[in-house]
Amino acid sequence: MTVVRAKKHLGQHFLTDKNTAKRIVGALQPDGRFDKVLEVGPGMGILSDFLVEDQRFESWLIDLDLESVDFLKSKYPTLDQRLIHGDFLSFDFAAIFPREFAIIGNFPYNISSQILFKVLDYRHQVLEVVGMFQKEVAERCAAQPGGKDYGILSVLLQAYYHIEYLFTVKAGAFNPPPKVLSGVIRLERNEVDYLPCNEDLFRKVVKAGFNQRRKTLRNALSVIVNKERMPLHPFLDLRAERLSVGDFITLTNEIEKSLK
Repeated sequence: MTVVRAKKHLGQHFLTDKNTAKRIVGALQPDGRFDKVLEVGPGMGILSDFLVEDQRFESWLIDLDLESVDFLKSKYPTLDQRLIHGDFLSFDFAAIFPREFAIIGNFPYNISSQILFKVLDYRHQVLEVVGMFQKEVAERCAAQPGGKDYGILSVLLQAYYHIEYLFTVKAGAFNPPPKVLSGVIRLERNEVDYLPCNEDLFRKVVKAGFNQRRKTLRNALSVIVNKERMPLHPFLDLRAERLSVGDFITLTNEIEKSLK
């Protein structure tokens, strides 16, 4: 069986450490909540080896790299239609997964934020994500208010998911080795179906606040609401990194009142 070449333009760094792969798959916690798992960017299938033999769920694979898909077709002939040649970022999963499912992967670092925003788009179906990211991105997702790592991804993801940083993976576990450390996190859907605020405005407030994170929110949010109409709220005298998810919800409701 031929070997798949890692392609720089696809951000591919193939995991080669089987113990790490086993730990990543073992971190999935279906517990009867989902019975399908989608692996993103399986490459040569080191995670897939453990996924396809796991009896807790049905495994699906998606990869943009045709060379990888052809390789995996030979390696796992029984997958059939569960091996998809396609782009995760533009794929409509509702047709394949009418019910809840989970996502797993050694995600390409060059599109990691886009992958997480896609997860948010499907948050009512994606109950769990176990993924490997560049360490600083993984830390950012799990960061708490007050630190430099806390940002847009932290707030938007934590609004709908419980996030746990699981472990760090060194560069030597990959081929070719990346120039950075990697981190594995688990996102588990929380009990929130809808935020108690205008969710579109919530996103705008969070993004505007962190896009100018050195400014107070009163100044940073002037792109959303004119300063003269800005509500009188103590949160506006703070920087975005000081606010929790709940604080941002409160502030969003105050901002919405001022826009009416």
